[in-house]
Amino acid sequence: MAKPLTNRPLSPCVQICKIEPATSVCHGCGRTLDEIAGWGSMTEAEKAPVWERLESEGYASKS
Repeated sequence: MAKPLTNRPLSPCVQICKIEPATSVCHGCGRTLDEIAGWGSMTEAEKAPVWERLESEGYASKS
């Protein structure tokens, strides 16, 4: 199980909410609509691969 990083914010949201219609991905945070909708009920283990993808794609800082 992935260990959560304590220095990550509660959400990857950067308050630039613009969804790409073709992909349903937010231009601001890089999450899909499903990820955005379910974020509040996701466990840390469920969030970890999303965070890793966002970090690898340059949406979220690894700091």
